[in-house]
Amino acid sequence: MKNTFGNSVAVTLFGESHGEYIGAVIDGLAPGVEINREYISHMLTLRRPEGKISTQRSEKDEFKIISGVINDLTTGTPITVLIPNENVKSGDYSQMKTIARPSHADYSAECKYHGYQDSRGGGHFSGRITAALVAAGAICKYALEKKGIHIGTHVKKCAGVSDREFCDLLWDIKSLNEKKFAVLNENTEDKMKEAILEAAEDGDSVGGILETAVVGMPSGVGEPWFDSLEGMLSHMMFSIPAVKGIEFGAGFAFADMKGSEANDPMRIAGDKVYTVTNNNGGINGGITNGMPVIFRTVIKPTPTIFKPQDTINFKTMTEEVLEAKGRHDPAIVHRARVVQDAATAIVMCDVLAARFGTDFIIVSEKKD
Repeated sequence: MKNTFGNSVAVTLFGESHGEYIGAVIDGLAPGVEINREYISHMLTLRRPEGKISTQRSEKDEFKIISGVINDLTTGTPITVLIPNENVKSGDYSQMKTIARPSHADYSAECKYHGYQDSRGGGHFSGRITAALVAAGAICKYALEKKGIHIGTHVKKCAGVSDREFCDLLWDIKSLNEKKFAVLNENTEDKMKEAILEAAEDGDSVGGILETAVVGMPSGVGEPWFDSLEGMLSHMMFSIPAVKGIEFGAGFAFADMKGSEANDPMRIAGDKVYTVTNNNGGINGGITNGMPVIFRTVIKPTPTIFKPQDTINFKTMTEEVLEAKGRHDPAIVHRARVVQDAATAIVMCDVLAARFGTDFIIVSEKKD
């Protein structure tokens, strides 16, 4: 069972949707890294549901850090973050214990764990676990910002409604990190919300596309083959529930380009090398080239919907019609964007530590 990501900086997730706690352990983060609890709380707030466009399950996410931190500075030993589950309604799932929700992990979990899995609310497969990922990622993201590395994600597309492109990257990133609904064009928010509400009223759900930008990454970070930066980011992104695809830079649009269109012309400004375009998303040969890292993921529609669906009972091996109960999101793309920010930050801390050593991330002065 693999619940840990990372080589130099590793994060382990634990807990279930309706268990007493969920949490994360961060191992390998350097000593002396500042912990900003308000920053962690802010990122957790961006993940929490809001109104009718989200689940009605509302958790306070009042986290506790129980190891690895003294006086809001890391000690260099494993950091453990706990988040309690308080607003649970396990009875909503009692009728679905052996009924597989189409496109959910119910049946695959049964095949792997032989019925011993916690099925309440999706158990360990629930999006609820992403709160722990966000808390861990917030620690990494704050440390990266202190080093001049900034990460931001917007809802590029939702239910057929598109947001504008990144323009002034640093300004856009900083503005996104303050927004509950992360779009760059203010007029887009209402249109996306209307589409989500329309699906919810019909008992259905919608998906979307998230676009992430990372500015300030030094060149030369990553590996050429199995630990390429694209590979590490993809590995992590597919750990986020509902992510079903990823592309970097121009991505699948490369298929319709010629080399003369796809290649990024190179220039020099003083002692800085840059490219005129960024079709490769800041990565060549699996290694950063100094340009902003740009990638997009596709988030599928939430699989649990309130329409009748053909499915099976995997205990009686009979075909059934499922009419789901409980509290579920008609869309998760707007909540997943801060999860993507957090996951990206963890990857960047890991690859930077592998390239420059774990002390690269330290900015605070040594204690007396």
